[in-house]
Amino acid sequence: MKALFYTREYPPYVYGGAGVHVEYLAAELAKLMEVDVRCFGDQDEKSDNLTVKGFPYENPIFDDSNKKLKAVFQTLSTCIQMNSKETDADVVHCHTWYAQFAGIVAKLCYGIPLVITTHSLEPLRPWKREQLGRGYDASSWVEKTAIEMADAVIAVSKETKEDVLNNFDVDKEKVKVIYNGINLQEYIVTNETSTLKKFGIDPSKPIVLFVGRITRQKGIIHLVNAIKYINEDAQIVLCAGAPDTPEIAKEMEDSVQEVKQTRSNVIWIDEMLPKNEVIQLYSHADVFCCPSIYEPFGIINIEAMACETAVVASAVGGIKEVVIDGETGILVPLEQQKEAPFEPVDPDKFSKDLASGINKLLNDKELAKSMAKKGRKRVEDHFDWVAIAKQVKELYASLV
Repeated sequence: MKALFYTREYPPYVYGGAGVHVEYLAAELAKLMEVDVRCFGDQDEKSDNLTVKGFPYENPIFDDSNKKLKAVFQTLSTCIQMNSKETDADVVHCHTWYAQFAGIVAKLCYGIPLVITTHSLEPLRPWKREQLGRGYDASSWVEKTAIEMADAVIAVSKETKEDVLNNFDVDKEKVKVIYNGINLQEYIVTNETSTLKKFGIDPSKPIVLFVGRITRQKGIIHLVNAIKYINEDAQIVLCAGAPDTPEIAKEMEDSVQEVKQTRSNVIWIDEMLPKNEVIQLYSHADVFCCPSIYEPFGIINIEAMACETAVVASAVGGIKEVVIDGETGILVPLEQQKEAPFEPVDPDKFSKDLASGINKLLNDKELAKSMAKKGRKRVEDHFDWVAIAKQVKELYASLV
């Protein structure tokens, strides 16, 4: 068989979990079959069974477009370009709404079975309207059309499968749960400290770590608001970049500056670091915190667990299937508004509860160490890309 991947993100242009997923799934599948990756960018490479071709996203024809709609117009244009070269693939597999229009066109024009992996769902991310304006209606239409015409839908967690069935007209037999994975040889504890030295992080003192994009979904503002309740001797390291909008970037900046007025050990790394540097941060952190208000899976949690770091995470979405409360980490309950934008009913309580979970692990080194070891074991047992790639191949075979 031959698989065609359509994706916005692919190295070196990866900023989120979906990009990480595509990179590793493509590499592992390429050991089993031919894989043709078409993505946004200027990539052009081939090795054994894996071919990667980037297509331009920035286009001067859209320079005068509405600021919020420009991203949508460029996305749809790139999706058309990705279909300009005919394919001999047996199945087309799309990742995120950015690439789903390409999959729609491929299925209609080339008659190729369509697989959609739901890394997130637009109906559950209403804050995207801040970023896209009316373009959010377009992204929602693309996603709905792609999911409902797909031959198979991969949900990255059991809860995501329920979200798909609740929000779209899809035969439940078409929706398969296949978890995200991790490269267990790459994500492993390291003693290297060059990244810590570069950013002024003291490895001899407690470290609380966040890694992720600056977006409503990731809940980072709630963690920043929790800092005043966290043990004063702990360094708070926020590895956070790629803000969704200028507004949330400003909100993040203001929140961090406010907390820095009363606390000097808050370190904000406002960029997306390369993997080897992030692995250093995971390896030396005492606690990793994932305060997401929406998370279909939460690949950052298994990255932290693989590097033997105890996790404190909000009990939402697929996180509840990844982190075992009291065993590999602490799950923090989150009572959310029932209507959009699904923010916490009581934001201050949520922040205090995050801090309480973090402090529990900071104060109990043995508990944190036990959770760290069990976390690594859980990742080894359930989230290995080798097994996950085989599941995806079996799904493809059922469609061809």
